[in-house]
Amino acid sequence: MDKLDHIFALQKQFQDRIKQERGLGDIPMDQWLQKQTLAMLSELSELLEEVNFKWWKNPHPLDEGRIREELSDLLHFFVSMCLEAGMTAEDLYAVYVGKNRENHLRQDGLSDKPGYGVQA
Repeated sequence: MDKLDHIFALQKQFQDRIKQERGLGDIPMDQWLQKQTLAMLSELSELLEEVNFKWWKNPHPLDEGRIREELSDLLHFFVSMCLEAGMTAEDLYAVYVGKNRENHLRQDGLSDKPGYGVQA
């Protein structure tokens, strides 16, 4: 099992557990995704606090451990949303690779979508 498959399996175990133990199994997908998106926004806010985004305050030393923890929290919620949307690790990989290819084409000005090519 590769690492991404393992992450998806661990998240599925956890998600199944909280749905059963907390009676969350009947939440429709759209509501689950809304709740997870809000949770991700909260985690993004926590990450912003860690990287001194408030330019009007004296900066605090960066704590790499806390930054990594916030990034991991984001991944938990993201993978949870993928699972809820019926995506597997393989599905995510395939969609990501395709989108990455398209992003490169856009930067090269070779995409069907105009407005992305680098101007000299």
